[in-house]
Amino acid sequence: MGSSSPLSEAETPDAPHFLSHREEDVTSESWRQHRKHVFVLSEAGKPIYSRYGSEEALSSTMGVMMALVSFVQSSDNVIRSVYSDQHLVVFLQKGPLVLVCVSSSGQSEQQLRGELLYVYYQIISMLTQASIARIFEHKKNYDLRRLLAGSEKILDGLLNLVDTDPSFLLAAVHCLPLASSLRDSLSQILQKAITPNLVFSILIAKNQLLTIVQEKTVIEDARLEPADVHLLLNLIGASSAFQAGEIWTPICLPLFNPDCYFYAYISYLDPPECTVCLLLLSTDKEAFYAVAECKRRIEEAMVAHKSLSLIAKAQSYSVSQVGVSDLRHFMYKPFDVPDNHRQLTQFTSPEMEAPYSSEEERMRLLDLYRFMHSRIHSSSRPLKLIYHVAERETLLAWVTSKFELYTCFSPLVTKACAINAITKLLRWIKKEEDRLFIRYPPKYSTTPNPSKSARGGKGSDQQDSTDNGFLSLL
Repeated sequence: MGSSSPLSEAETPDAPHFLSHREEDVTSESWRQHRKHVFVLSEAGKPIYSRYGSEEALSSTMGVMMALVSFVQSSDNVIRSVYSDQHLVVFLQKGPLVLVCVSSSGQSEQQLRGELLYVYYQIISMLTQASIARIFEHKKNYDLRRLLAGSEKILDGLLNLVDTDPSFLLAAVHCLPLASSLRDSLSQILQKAITPNLVFSILIAKNQLLTIVQEKTVIEDARLEPADVHLLLNLIGASSAFQAGEIWTPICLPLFNPDCYFYAYISYLDPPECTVCLLLLSTDKEAFYAVAECKRRIEEAMVAHKSLSLIAKAQSYSVSQVGVSDLRHFMYKPFDVPDNHRQLTQFTSPEMEAPYSSEEERMRLLDLYRFMHSRIHSSSRPLKLIYHVAERETLLAWVTSKFELYTCFSPLVTKACAINAITKLLRWIKKEEDRLFIRYPPKYSTTPNPSKSARGGKGSDQQDSTDNGFLSLL
C-alpha cells in the first residue's frame, strides 16, 4: 500500500505560482484584476477557502459577504446574485457552507452557480455531506480548514480545469478516441478482474476516459454522473503522490451518494510516464489486498495483449480529419445513445489548433462557447439554434433531441454554408462514433461479501469524518 497521502503531497506543491496566489496582497490592484474569485465560508462567517490571497487576510471581506446573506435571510429571502457594471457576484448556500463567486468573465449566473457547485462537490468528496453537517451542528463556528488543510491545491486545480476544460460546461466526459476493438479488449480485461464489493473499474489515459465497467446491480439503482468522474480526474491530476505506487483512500462521489465513502484503489500502469491510470472503487474498507490482486490480473492481461503500447499511440484528432472546409473547431454531445438513462454522458472535440494555439486564444474561443451555451440554455428564453458572427470567427450552436453541437468556422462563412458543413460533420461523427464514444458500457456482477455493508451498492455507510484517509494522514 502506498505510504503517501495525496493531500500530504498537495501541502508542498511544486508550482511556485501556487504559493504566490496564497501570498497575494489582497489590497493590490493585481488581486482585484483576477477575472474570477471564489470564496468559501461557513454560516458563522469563518473563512474556509479563497482562490487568490490568504483566508486570514480576507476574513473581513468574507464577514461582509456573510452579513449580506444574513441580512437577506432576515427578510425570509435568499440572496442569489448581485449585478454591477463590471462584475457579477453569485451566492450559493449549501447546508452550513456559503460559496461566493465574483466574476468579470461575462459568464451567466447559471454557469457560475454550476462552477460553485463543483467546488462544493469537491469539498464533499473529501469529507462527505453528512460529516460536514454533523460537525457544524455540534459547533457552529468550527474552522473547517483544520480538516481541509492541504486540499487547497485540489480546489485550485479544479477551478483551473473549470476555466479551461469544456467538459464542465457541457456536463459530459471526454473519451480518448480509440479503436473500438481495443476499447472492447480493455473492457473485457476489467470485466474479468473482479472481487466482492467492487463497484466501478475505470481506466484513464492522458486525463481522458478509456473505459469504465460498472457493477450491474449498482447501475440499476443509480448511475455514475459526469461530475463525479470530473472530481476523480481532478483529484488524480492534482497530486504527483498518485505516481509513487498504490494508493488506497476513501472518496465520496457526491452525486452518487453524498453521505458515504467508497474506497478507491489508484495506481498508474505505465511508470515512469504515468499517463495510464487504473481506478478501482469498492464499498469494502478492508478490501485493499483483494482489489490490489485485481490490479495485478489487469496488468498481466494488458501486458499479454500489448495494450499499453497501443494506448500510448492513441491521440486526439485534428479537425482537418473531418474534411469540412472552414471548420475550425467543434464540440458534440450525443443524446441518442444506447441505454441512455444509464449511460455516462460523453462528448467529443478535436484538438484546438491554429488560430487557437495560444492560451489566450483558447480562452477566447471557450468564452465564445460559454456565451453560446448561456443563450441556448437561458432559463427565460432558451433557443434551439444560434448563428453568431463574432469579430474573428463565425459560430453556430444547435440543440436537438439527438445532440447538442457547438461549431466554430472561419469569419466569412454564411449561415447556409455553416448548416451545410454541419450536415457533413454529423455524417463524419456517425461514421466514427464507435471510436469516439463508449457506445455500450460494459458491466460485471460481483457477489457482495455478506460480512460487509454495501448499503445497496451505494457506498460504505461509515460516515465518521475521522475515517477519511485524506484527513487522518494530514
